[in-house]
This record gives sequence, structure tokens and C-alpha cells, in this order.
Amino acid sequence: MSENILTTSNIALNEQFNSKEEAVRYVGGLLHSQGYVDEAYIGQMLEREEVTSTYMGNFVAIPHGTEDGKKSVKETGITIVTVPEGVDFGGGNIVKLLIGIAGKGDEHLEVLSQIALVCSEEENIEKILQAESKEAILSIFEEVN
Repeated sequence: MSENILTTSNIALNEQFNSKEEAVRYVGGLLHSQGYVDEAYIGQMLEREEVTSTYMGNFVAIPHGTEDGKKSVKETGITIVTVPEGVDFGGGNIVKLLIGIAGKGDEHLEVLSQIALVCSEEENIEKILQAESKEAILSIFEEVN
């Protein structure tokens, strides 16, 4: 994955959330605080969840903005948040790994394919959830390159 799209400052370990909305706001807040998006993008991420859940299975959700949200993206970036106790994304879908995405133009497609490669292996998800450091998570994503 290209440099600066994922860094240790974009990773948060062992977070806890009471709701899907709280989780998505947190992920969007990370994207915003790291300078990838305008604050408006957070609302567009919540809007996306209302249209269709970003839950992917295997305890993974990939919150991102609506198509309209692209104008709030300054540069492509992702955030990774682990939630060991899980957060309910509705319909009994428990999420323990949140991967927030902001993509400029079509760059998010490349980012999504990298994420798909990592998350298609249940053992990788398990490794990420058990990682004790942000560096350990970075190395899992770098191994896929």
C-alpha cells in the first residue's frame, strides 16, 4: 500500500463503541483529523450507512462516504480501528474491524482491492484483531503488496 495512505497515526487499537453511528463518526473523525477529508465527509459516511450498510462479513465494515462525498476528500487515505468487543452494525452483524476509506477520484478502488486481499483471509483479520501494536497491523497490510 502506498506510503502515507496508511500510517500508525491512522490506526486505533482496542476502541469501544455503543452504536454503529458512534463507530462511523469516530472513523470519519480520524480521516478528518489526519487531513484526508473535510468535516462534511463524516456526515456523508453516515448517509452511506443509511443507504446500505458497509458491513462486509467476517467482522469487517468499511465505512466510506457517498458518491457525493467525494468532493469532501482532500487526499486518499484509510484508517483502521479495532473493536475487540464488537459493535452491532444492525441485523446482528457484529463488527470488530473498521476500515475507513476516503478516496480521491478512482484511487479508492486500488485501496479497496488491497483491503479485500487482506480481509479475504480470516486469519489476517484474526491477526489484526490480536495485534498489540500499530506497527504489527501495518506489517500485515504491507505483506500483501
